Amino acid sequence: MSMFCYQCQEATKNIGCTVVGVCGKTSTVANMQDLLMFVMKGISVYSTVAREKGHEDAEVNKFIFDGLFATITNANFDRDVFVARVRKGLELRQKIKEAAEKLGAELPSPLPEAATWYADSEEAFVEKSVEVGVLSTENEDVRSLRELIIYGVKGLAAYTEHAYNLDEENPELYAFMQRALVATTNDSLSVSDLVALTLETGKYGVEAMALLDKANTGRYGNPEITKVNIGVRNNPAILISGHDLRDMEDLLKQTEGTGVDVYTHSEMLPANYYPAFKKYEHFVGNYGSSWWKQNEEFEKFNGPVLFTTNCIVPPRKSNSYADRVYTTGASGYPGFLHIAERKAGGMKDFSAIIAHAKRCASPTEIEKGEIIGGFAHNQVMQLADKVVDAVKSGAIRKFFVMAGCDGRMKSREYYTEFAEKLPKDTVILTAGCAKYRYNKLQLGDIGGIPRVLDAGQCNDSYSLAVIALKLKEVFELNDINELPIAYNIAWYEQKAVIVLLALLYLGVKNIHLGPTLPAFLSPNVAKVLVENFGISGITTVDEDMKIFLN
Repeated sequence: MSMFCYQCQEATKNIGCTVVGVCGKTSTVANMQDLLMFVMKGISVYSTVAREKGHEDAEVNKFIFDGLFATITNANFDRDVFVARVRKGLELRQKIKEAAEKLGAELPSPLPEAATWYADSEEAFVEKSVEVGVLSTENEDVRSLRELIIYGVKGLAAYTEHAYNLDEENPELYAFMQRALVATTNDSLSVSDLVALTLETGKYGVEAMALLDKANTGRYGNPEITKVNIGVRNNPAILISGHDLRDMEDLLKQTEGTGVDVYTHSEMLPANYYPAFKKYEHFVGNYGSSWWKQNEEFEKFNGPVLFTTNCIVPPRKSNSYADRVYTTGASGYPGFLHIAERKAGGMKDFSAIIAHAKRCASPTEIEKGEIIGGFAHNQVMQLADKVVDAVKSGAIRKFFVMAGCDGRMKSREYYTEFAEKLPKDTVILTAGCAKYRYNKLQLGDIGGIPRVLDAGQCNDSYSLAVIALKLKEVFELNDINELPIAYNIAWYEQKAVIVLLALLYLGVKNIHLGPTLPAFLSPNVAKVLVENFGISGITTVDEDMKIFLN
């Protein structure tokens, strides 16, 4: 094997990618990501003990959550970026090590190898990267739990970074991320210890999503019911993809009055629901659908594309749009122009992509009409009386949480068929790009309540939890699992993992997860999840429908 990666749902044969990632990353990128993870564990060893002495290092904190985010599936494919991050990481490790020693911090004994390894040549980086990957943990169950925690922490880091970009921080999140990384180097921890840490990861996932919700709504207002245009206008335009709303804000401000329109793509769709963005007349709507269709849709958009986070699909040789794709933040791809971080108190400089847009033709229209969204927890609470009455009267029999990720596998047609076959007295609660499997279907409404309630991005799954907890309170129930809510969730990458762990921490049981269970769950770990939480996979739509509607 030249690599081993099984962190996403597309892992080859649901075992692992061993030559090249199905996502498109090369073995050298995969291995450099493994090495960066190793170095970040070493940094975290010293940072954790220094923190116990009252020393908080902002540079270390940012390096860790940035690095974790950059290793998420489809975020960054640039080997040189990871080599540079490893070099910077080794410098930071020395810095925080010296700080810990000056404070008289008690270091673990023996020190994990990640806290002592050092090299300065790329040849040594390559050699070490092969040694420290996922399979370096021999015990299958320990490996499975360690990776489950790491993938949850990667998702946690993504949401933490978005909040950070909006000037919202919670130092406890930084402390936990680093403590969790250290725990994955500790061979004395039992399986029970790691299971407990897995649930604790879910606890901090809830806190991170709550922090980001506060950051988003505090700056841009509460999402509101919105009809989003999916057609086009006859102006040059920029397509913005990913999840970072601060980048959206900067872009809209800088394109105002330039004659350049702005459209959202994939997970940026929910930006259309925020009141603060609606004042921009050149903010047109959403173009295209799910992330995995970008090879065709970017070609037809004609203008430049900005990736603010993950969900990059490597362009094909036959595609002509590669020279008009820009990245920023944690995202990156060889040959794509990268826009630098904003300086403190300022904005990112999007002048290059704006100038590029002015040289391009307007988008080719690929569809017409509108889609509706904006059903985050604040908006749904305003409809609470209507929703409760519909449940009490029997007009709404059941809610189905169909949040999570989309993907390119044919097996994901299951979710479209499932939505189509749901009885007309049921309502879908969704968040994340999984919604593109059914958000353009004509599923109707129940007494004016749309049958698809879109809360927003994957991180807005927090809204679905808030809604469930509120309904539990309204109906005076003792257990969230007594609600008429079923969970049929699609997953793809690590942000879905932290959402899953957050739901488990909140006590939600009997979640169906598909289209396959994660390859990183060993049989014994999967058994624990089944026995303790009722986690199960999916089968056929008709068979699953019988279970859900029983």
